[in-house]
Order: sequence, then C-alpha cells, then structure tokens
Amino acid sequence: MSGYAITTDNTTDLPYSYYKEHDIEYMYLTYQLEGVNYGKNSELDFKEFYAKMRAGSMPTTSQVNIEEAKDVMRPLLDEGKDVLHLAFSSGLSGSYNSSRLAAEELREEYPERKIIVIDSLCASLGEGLFVDKAVELKKEGKSLEENAAWLEKNKLNFCHVFTVDDLFHLHRGGRVSKMAAVVGTMINLKPLLHVDNEGHLIPLNKVRGRKKSLAGLVSMMEERVGSWRDTKQKIFISHGDCIEDAEYVEKLVKEKFGYETFLINTIGATIGAHAGPGTVALFFMGDYR
Repeated sequence: MSGYAITTDNTTDLPYSYYKEHDIEYMYLTYQLEGVNYGKNSELDFKEFYAKMRAGSMPTTSQVNIEEAKDVMRPLLDEGKDVLHLAFSSGLSGSYNSSRLAAEELREEYPERKIIVIDSLCASLGEGLFVDKAVELKKEGKSLEENAAWLEKNKLNFCHVFTVDDLFHLHRGGRVSKMAAVVGTMINLKPLLHVDNEGHLIPLNKVRGRKKSLAGLVSMMEERVGSWRDTKQKIFISHGDCIEDAEYVEKLVKEKFGYETFLINTIGATIGAHAGPGTVALFFMGDYR
C-alpha cells in the first residue's frame, strides 16, 4: 500500500512551522494591497499587514487556480504518493472547485494514484483543526480512504464562532448593511458570527462592548459543544493582531471547560483581508455548528 500526503491551503492559519513539522504542502491564496501582489514567497509581516488595514488600506484576495493546485499535487504524485487534499470552504472561495478540477485532470495523468479532495466547509484555524485531525488519523494508521471518510462524516462538528472589532469590514463583504455598520459602530455593537453548514459566514447576534463579545464566544461554545464536552479535545483560537484578546478567550475556555491543549495563531492575510484587525475566532468540536 502506497503512502499518502495531506495537502491544504494557507487559509488554515496554522503556523508555517506546523506545515513543515508534519510534511504538509499547501496552496496559497494570494492577496493584493496598495497595488502590490503578495504570494507564498513575498507576503507581508502580519504586523505590517494589519497596520496598513488599520490605516485604511483595503486588501483584495484571489483564489487558487487549477494550475496552482496541480503544481502542489504533482510533485507528490511523482514521488509515488497518493494525495488527500483538505480545501478551504467552498462557501467562501472557489479554491475547492479549482482543486477538484485539478484532481480530475491529474487522475488521468496518474491513473495508478489516488487523489481525494474534501471541501472542509471550514476556514482559518477551523480548517487548521480539520487538518490537525487528519494528521492525527494518519498517525494512527488510518488509510487514505478511512481518513477521508471520518472527515466527511464529522466535518459539520468542526465549530467556528467569532467576533469582529470593526463592522465596516463585514459591510465590505456584504455581511451587514452600511447603515448597520454605521449605527453599530456608534453604539459600540460587536457582532457574534459563525460558519454554517454550507461554509458561509453568518451573523447570529450582537452585544455591546468588546469584553461581552469575547465572553459571548465561550457562551456559543457552551451551547454547541454537547457530547464533545468531556473529550480531551484541542481548542484553536485565531486573532487579527490582538493576542491579548485571544489569550483572554483561552482563559475563559479553560475556566469553563478545563481544556488544556490550545493553539493560538494570527489570522493570515487571506482571511484577515475580509475579517479585519481585531477579529477573534474560537474553534472546537461540537454537536452542531
């Protein structure tokens, strides 16, 4: 039985050291800022990226295309490996479809190899948690097909809840109206959102004040965690250049649930371009999204 490789996208927001440690190749969704294109080998430091956003610069992003997807998969196939690709949510990007079409073409070139592409319906460290589970299953000896089957069966148990600090970035993305952004900003409303079963970002509620919005993430977790509560699960938290707020959420989760294993990392430019500085997102396994 041949071995298999796990591939994904930079939208997992995992530390780059994680990719290296676990031999994971990743596709890169590029972004443009102030007339400059940034990619896998030319990205801005996250501090500089968020500083530019806070100063008013508005980045745009691009999806992975078919050829870029093939460029990541082909070297692994040449090595005699099968490929399990875990893609960024189709509800947020066309990158999953590009990867799916790339896999179809590569199967014709490499008929002896297996390529499975999964629409994770996840984003940021939610996608990272999805990848981490695949890494665990592979280490346990699960085959390519067994790993893919578990992920497909359980992907709607990967819960994403988050809050943003600036409603205008949600307005740019069509999540709230301009009037809601203006009024909400005036009275310090902070939205609570989640990623739904189709992988879309959906506003659920609004609270007044930052601390309440951060505590609201933990309340949303308590509503959803259900039968996963007593598992020794890993909790992932990503943030838009606001590490203290992410650590505050970690503290609240520890106090409420007693979990001990956390990964906190910065939201990368691809996701950050749409969520904005000050975003805090909490990811965990639960009974429903």
